[in-house]
Amino acid sequence: VQLQACGGGLVQAGGSLRISCAASGRSVSNYPMGWFRRAPGKEREFVAAISGRGGRTDYADSVKGRFTISRDNAENTVYLQMNSLKPEDTAVYYCAEVSGISWTPRSSWGQGTLVTVSS
Repeated sequence: VQLQACGGGLVQAGGSLRISCAASGRSVSNYPMGWFRRAPGKEREFVAAISGRGGRTDYADSVKGRFTISRDNAENTVYLQMNSLKPEDTAVYYCAEVSGISWTPRSSWGQGTLVTVSS
């Protein structure tokens, strides 16, 4: 499967942005999916995950209450709605298939999308 994230950009602190991840090559509708990010000089970290049918979601504490993950299996696409953005949310965001228990990435990363939050 190939994963392409897009929709990133420059936004002021407190603003909102929605990024998306389109899958190609095969359907991901039966697979849990996750968003991860890598900030400058830091390791890649977990952001959010969603089960195959969308009934279960999970978030990193740092984004809980501000970010919402969703999916459209008919479009083979996963979304991340980001509200109340903070400068510390600045990072390259990636999506990946993940395991359904620990949300461990289990696919190649594909191209990420850069989100820059200005103070």
